[in-house]
Amino acid sequence: MNDRLRSHMHGMSLTLHCPYLKWDHFPVPCRPKVGQPVSQHIAKPRTTAVILAGGTGQRVGLSIPKQLLKIAGKAVIEHTLTTFEKADSIDDVIVLMAPGYVPDVEKIVAKAGFTKVKKIIEGGSTRNETTERAISALREGLAEGEDLNVLFHDAVRPLLSQRVIDDCVAALERYQAVDVAIPSADTIIVTRTHGEDGEFITEIPDRSRLRRGQTPQAFKLSTIRRAYDVAAGDPNFQATDDCSVVLKYLPDVPIHVVAGDEYNMKVTQPVDVFIADKLFQLASTAAPEQNGEDDYRALLTGKTLVIFGGSYGIGKDIAELAESYGAKVYALGRSTTGTHVENPEEVDDALSKAYAETGRIDYVVNTAGVLRIGKLAETDNATIEEALKVNYLAPVQIARSSYKYLAETKGQLLLYTSSSYTRGRAEYSLYSSTKAAMVNLTQALSDEWAGDGIRVNCINPERTATPMRTKAFGQEPAGSLLSSEAVARTSLDVLLSELTGHVIDVRQQDPTAGAAQASGFEQALATVLDRQDGV
Repeated sequence: MNDRLRSHMHGMSLTLHCPYLKWDHFPVPCRPKVGQPVSQHIAKPRTTAVILAGGTGQRVGLSIPKQLLKIAGKAVIEHTLTTFEKADSIDDVIVLMAPGYVPDVEKIVAKAGFTKVKKIIEGGSTRNETTERAISALREGLAEGEDLNVLFHDAVRPLLSQRVIDDCVAALERYQAVDVAIPSADTIIVTRTHGEDGEFITEIPDRSRLRRGQTPQAFKLSTIRRAYDVAAGDPNFQATDDCSVVLKYLPDVPIHVVAGDEYNMKVTQPVDVFIADKLFQLASTAAPEQNGEDDYRALLTGKTLVIFGGSYGIGKDIAELAESYGAKVYALGRSTTGTHVENPEEVDDALSKAYAETGRIDYVVNTAGVLRIGKLAETDNATIEEALKVNYLAPVQIARSSYKYLAETKGQLLLYTSSSYTRGRAEYSLYSSTKAAMVNLTQALSDEWAGDGIRVNCINPERTATPMRTKAFGQEPAGSLLSSEAVARTSLDVLLSELTGHVIDVRQQDPTAGAAQASGFEQALATVLDRQDGV
């Protein structure tokens, strides 16, 4: 043992604190002193996310593992893998799956095109055994003395935010073990049983010091490996999470706590399935960053854009913007080109003409819509038929007819909804219900067409100054409405992005402004709660 290690360990009562610890469990060179940045000792290591998916689904009453249950149109584990695939701080991913279900995950990974997933292996019969298999897999191919950052995350926590991931990785620059936790809003009690009558309270801990543990749990690979090596000497070893292993068997390693968030829930009970599904339904995506003028020209020159509903309002503004950047635009509308979106033949003809003249169709946009206000019981059949044809059947027909062209260019279909899609409103039954349908259509087609490289998204603008709105509501106070030009600009940014399957909010003001730490789902819920009753 070198003098530096002896000095570092001087005064530690190893036998008293941890009877299973042996000298050879300490890595060479020795770990940095407590609180001393790890980055001073080694180069920045790679970071691997380990997705723990060994659950069976018995507590939810399922015949398949709960991580394969579909929520918001995708398996729970696919939502989780998507989060890590998008995380800039994660280099690669390993999945530990319930025995017998590895092929199911392989299919999900192949279909979604996840590039960071490097291994999918069977987990063990217990959480500890699964972690040990992960550690063994992580050690393969490592050079002597090489270390890794590793994040262990429950597959059935699909609502994890990028902020939590980044905070965990950043914390590993200073600490060797990191947990994620949130304060407890509930009072916690300690009880004891008294026969068959029930339980007595024996203690009520101070809630201010209590936290609810979440995942990821992050470690230096050398640290979590060492903890499990020591634990192997304990004949009574068992643990429900990995931080508890470090806490018990490496008591001198501090475990830093990163703030989690309330939305990082674990799908464990049947009610959790419904809550998670609703959160995904309400979640919206922030608009992508705007491109520079030169970027717009480079991305749009030579591209073909077909807009249904391009006579006025948002559609007209998109057409003018795209044309100014070099795109060939076909702006179609009833009042300008005589195109009726509710007529499938006219939709087919318009697309066929655009393709014949340019040899490609890169983007198809549908902004056409009608807004009819009134009580359903007092609405005539002609009005009902018009609303359903224009607001629902037309987008379906446009999507179906566009498919072959967009598959050829790996292009995008862009639809439009309204803030009324989250909750139907009196006298807006036809409009609200068809706008809710646009969100579901977007989500379904983005999944259905993912293998063809077609992106499908949906714009959800705040109340916007358009001729359709003026016709329905008359003149409204200046500054109370979003401009159609702003919606058009965001629409163009979405078309040029890699997003798919998203509902993108366009708003005058951000209801979560100032809440820098808010997760995507916190922002989405704040947006929903902040939406005004107008359409």
